[in-house]
Amino acid sequence: MSRIKDLQKNLFGGTTSNSRQFGMIFALVAIVLFFQIWTNGLTLSSGNMIALVSQYSYILILAIGMLMVIVAGHIDLSVGSVAAFVGIVVAKLMADQEIHWFLALLIGLGVGALIGAWQGFWVAYVGVPAFIVTLAGMLIFRGANQYVGESQTVSVPEGFQTIGGGYLPEVGPATNYNNLTLLLGAALCAAVIYREWQLRRTRHEMQADVGPIWVSFVRVAVLVAVIIFATLRFAGGRVGTSFPVSGIILGVLILVYSFYTRNTAAGRHIYAVGGNSRAAELSGVKLQRVNFFVMMNMGVLAALAGMIFVARSRASGPQDGLSWELDAIAAVFIGGAAVSGGLGTVSGSIVGGLVMAVLNNGLILKGIGADSVQMIKGLVLLLAVALDVYNKRQGRFSIIGSITKGFRGGGSSTPSDTTPAQKVKTSVAG
Repeated sequence: MSRIKDLQKNLFGGTTSNSRQFGMIFALVAIVLFFQIWTNGLTLSSGNMIALVSQYSYILILAIGMLMVIVAGHIDLSVGSVAAFVGIVVAKLMADQEIHWFLALLIGLGVGALIGAWQGFWVAYVGVPAFIVTLAGMLIFRGANQYVGESQTVSVPEGFQTIGGGYLPEVGPATNYNNLTLLLGAALCAAVIYREWQLRRTRHEMQADVGPIWVSFVRVAVLVAVIIFATLRFAGGRVGTSFPVSGIILGVLILVYSFYTRNTAAGRHIYAVGGNSRAAELSGVKLQRVNFFVMMNMGVLAALAGMIFVARSRASGPQDGLSWELDAIAAVFIGGAAVSGGLGTVSGSIVGGLVMAVLNNGLILKGIGADSVQMIKGLVLLLAVALDVYNKRQGRFSIIGSITKGFRGGGSSTPSDTTPAQKVKTSVAG
């Protein structure tokens, strides 16, 4: 048993708690393999993987913003309505005012920021609970969407469609694969290798346990193999398709927000506020500023998600954005965020969103009706969280508990186990 624990410790980042953080990833892999067998190989086909990223990128973008809102101890029920409202505003600007699509995109982000700032003002400075503010926002902006668009569908120009329905273009010599997608995959492989080397060097400089070199080779080999497989699938799709532009946007956001939440003082302040707002305020954290920021940021990401959906659909309609907030919230909670706030990661939320996306996609591939799909998704969410809560109470392995364990105090004093609350004290003191 001790050898197994030592192997887990080495393979997954230096501590046993870190190894358990891969529980949700293993669950995602199991779901993918299940549907790959059930659908006779359709799940991991090139066309389906391209469609999966293109269809669900906007939900994953919402999940990134929703994570920060939930970590801060709030909830946002208005994101679907805000996305729909921004979508119709941008579509009308391009259709009626003949504004260039790029300028309309910037205006849409600005409108999202204003809406987020409006809701953030009520939450942060007036003190109205976010649940009430965003519930009102859901009603206001759903009605505003129908008012501005007159409950009609408004088409968007071809240039604007690129952000939601475009792909990496064909460049270079003609091959059976998209060259830019191959370059993207090569860059990701290089990044994985560099990150592993950087982690080993950092731990060596801090005189921490580096682990045997063969463990690094195994870890890197697995990740590189997955990246190569996905790259060839995306690059080898039908002519005119490759990795979606919306997937590029999502990837950039994941990198930016992962860095922001993990490696900046402002990001750690969000966790401190969600963990204990009073203690955070006494430590020097600007409570109102943090609450205002997470709500405004959610407005910007909701606007971006809405525009990507409109671009992919080639038109904005009165039914856009329905139930998006529920999908985003489900992704965050499945990914390990705590209802009370203070816990959760961007990567966990993305994995949670992919779990729901693959589940939804696999059921549709098998011809399951939309009504049944909704019921199954609801039951899976409820049972998964209920089982996880039960396991935590019984002291057994818990997927959500394993994802969030690295954010709780106590335990190892290694740098990788430092909690956001501990980090924020250091950053404030500095």
